[in-house]
Parts: sequence; structure tokens; C-alpha cells
Amino acid sequence: MLKILSLVAVAALSTAAPALAGDVTITLTGVEARGGVLLTSLQTRGEFMQASAAHGEVVRDPRAGTTRITFRNVAPGEYAFSALHDADNDGQMKMDGYMPGEGWAMLNGDSLMAVPTFDQVSFTVPASGDVALTVPMSYSR
Repeated sequence: MLKILSLVAVAALSTAAPALAGDVTITLTGVEARGGVLLTSLQTRGEFMQASAAHGEVVRDPRAGTTRITFRNVAPGEYAFSALHDADNDGQMKMDGYMPGEGWAMLNGDSLMAVPTFDQVSFTVPASGDVALTVPMSYSR
């Protein structure tokens, strides 16, 4: 999981120019006010677990509660969503033993028990329009 979440930091800063299709809006719930940045990305199967992403967004100094991120002009296809609440702005997931020490989110993340596969955390962007998903943040206590 460390590898996945560390890659989110790099992936969130890289963007590509895909063909026009639709917008993907992610509603992150349970965001905590811990300073730093939220590094978010959409990755294709080929980019998954790599230091690149089809789309990336950075939310500076996120507030507690709900945060919406919209990725514009996302080409149809399958994508995985990842978020890292990089509270110390070092671009990497801080670990607390074997557990994440900073906030993170992935689609279906609440059911993960090990390093995820693309199929466990992916969703489809149809050619016909936009996608809206709600994804809860996870924080260690």
C-alpha cells in the first residue's frame, strides 16, 4: 500500500490531454483538517502503480468535511482513483509501522486488506457522459 500511496504524490502532478468525453467528479468524505495537500489522481490500467497518471489534481490546505474534485475531459475507459492527504508536504506516504500514517482514499478502499489490484479499485467512464463517485478518506488515529 505504501508504494501505491507514494505514487499518488507523483501522479497527481502529471496530466495528459485525452480525447474529450466527460467529467469525473469525486466527492471525498471524511476529510480532516491536517494542513498540507490532497494529491489526487485517475490512473489507467497501464498507469496503475506507476509514477504517471491520466489526470491529477492538487487541493491545497484541505478543510474538514467534504471535498469535491472534478477531472475534466476524461476519455472513456477504465480508471482507478487515488488520494493522499500529504499533511507534511513531502510527496510520500508517512507510515506508522505497517499502516498508513497519513490520510488516503481509493474507490472501495474500505474493503481492502492488502495491496489492491486495478480491478478492485477501478470504475468505468462511459462514452455517454459524466461520472460522479463518493469515496471516503481513511486516517490512522
